[in-house]
This record gives sequence, structure tokens and C-alpha cells, in this order.
Amino acid sequence: MILSHQESLGIRPLCEALSEPRSSWYRSLKPRPGVSPEPRSPRRLTDVEERRVLDTLNSERFQDMAPGEVHATLLDEGVYLCSERTMYRILSTHGQSVIRRQSGPRSYARPELLATRPNELWSWDITKLKGPVKWTYYSLYKILDVYSRYVVGWMVAYRESADLAQDLITEACRKQEILPGTLTIHADNGSPMKAFTFAQLLTDLGVAKSHSRPSVSNDNPFSESAFKTLKYRPGYPERFGSIEDARSFCRTFFTWYNTEHHHSGIAMLTPENVHYNSHQEVLNARSSTLVKAFQLHPERFVKGVPLVKKVPSMVWINKPNTQKQGLVPVS
Repeated sequence: MILSHQESLGIRPLCEALSEPRSSWYRSLKPRPGVSPEPRSPRRLTDVEERRVLDTLNSERFQDMAPGEVHATLLDEGVYLCSERTMYRILSTHGQSVIRRQSGPRSYARPELLATRPNELWSWDITKLKGPVKWTYYSLYKILDVYSRYVVGWMVAYRESADLAQDLITEACRKQEILPGTLTIHADNGSPMKAFTFAQLLTDLGVAKSHSRPSVSNDNPFSESAFKTLKYRPGYPERFGSIEDARSFCRTFFTWYNTEHHHSGIAMLTPENVHYNSHQEVLNARSSTLVKAFQLHPERFVKGVPLVKKVPSMVWINKPNTQKQGLVPVS
């Protein structure tokens, strides 16, 4: 009766006549919980899509990242799951937003890597080179063989990019004729190093990957040392006038570093000697020179004929502490 006469009489007179408050009338127009649920918005993610977003946020790769960083990283890789705000909403719905923000420091495994020959373990990193004016930089990519200290690849670019790193790694593996399953590449935790596409490339090449612990520079000492040699080299400028200038300097430097620089970590040999297994001839020649010097003036050599240094048989990134681990070294 109210419905048939509400337009002619009005809601207030009808409610007063029936001794019913108007609020009850308006409340009756709203759907009751469990009786007639609100229609699902067409813009809302499906349950499957929402589960995919949550699984991505909780994956090993992204579990320590803020949603904004995850969103940007995925966009750089050509992937869009949802908006950044939706990521926050999904985490909040599952009670994870506070845990993610307030979680304590995570324990990371200490990388322990061994090289006993060239092309068994590479280390790579990126450093900044100052450009012609303030706030301008170029990115120097460098790949170093840990055993021989030979720079197997380098590149100067305008920016850091996983795609550029992929090209450099691919070319270095081609030149060094790397076979699947024979090489490990170690790097820090920069975004190009941890990008999904880069990790996929290493898988395709049959190359194992390793990463430094966050904020631990000592986990990548060989690349850091080579960059220091570069920046303390005589002639290294305060700023490079252009990217071509930077490339020209690096081309000269890495040629010197590989073929002329006597490295203290490899018995004062050049990286090229050790990498291409020509170092024994050099050591034999040094030994002959020392024998001749001894024969000429034996009184000057109290301990007898001096011995030449040898190339280390093993090179470690974080050598295990055998005593701490309760291990007995093999004699």
C-alpha cells in the first residue's frame, strides 16, 4: 500500500499514519547482508588475479621490497599486474602490510665461491663515471675472471640496464666459448643484476648465478679492487667530457690492465698470462734470471737461490673458516 500511494501522499504522511519512523522505511530500501550482496565491480581483480599478485609479492625475489618498488620493477620488465595501491590493498586484506614494513633484518647466506681455473667464476659490477657537468654520470659495466683477474668484457653506457647487461654477458660468453654448466657469475644486489630477464638469460646460457649479501661490499672484492685500480690510474680525469671520452679512456685502461699490469694477486703476472695459460713460460724465465744472479753473487743471497712466486691454485670469494665450522683441512 505504501508503494502504490507513496507518490500521491508522500513518505512522511504514510509513515506517520502507520506509526513507523521514516528511518525504518529508508533502511528497508538497502540490501541486507547475506541476502542480496552488492554486485562485483567490473574493475576489480578476479580471485585468480589477486592470488597471482599476492604470490608475486611474497616470492623470494620481492618479499623484502615495498609494493612501489615491486610495481616499478615489473613495469621495467613489461609486466603489469595491478596498480601500486591495489598491491597495498591486497597485502592489507591478508594482514601482511604491517609485517612487511616492520620485519626485522633478514639473515643472508654468506657466498663462498671457489675458482681453480680461468672461466670458472666471473665477477661483474657497474660503477659510475662522472660526466661533463654536475649530476651527469655514465655507467661502466665490467666482467672480471676471478681466477686470472682478466677483464673478459666491459662497456660504457648512459644508464644501468638489465638489457645492456644481457648483451654484454652474452658476448663475453661467446668470445670465451663458455660451455653450459661450467661457469658461475657473481654480482651484487643491484636491479640489473637481479632482474628477472637477466636471471632467465643465465639459465638459458647454462650459467649459475650468485649474489652478494645486501650492503656487504666485501662479498664482491675483485670487482671493487679493479674499479679502484681504474680510478687511481694516472690520467684518470675528474670528469669525462663525453661518453666517447670515457670509452676511449677505458679502452686504453683495460688493454693495459689485461696485457701489461703486473697483478699482485697472481704472482705479479699479467691477467692475460694467467687467463691464456702462458704464465709458466714467464715464471721459468724469471727463475732462470734469478739462478744467474745467484751464480754471479751467491754471497748476496743468504737463503740460497731465490724462488719465484707461483700462481695460487685456488682463489676464493669468502674462503670458509674450517676451524669455525669444525672441519679439518686436507693435508
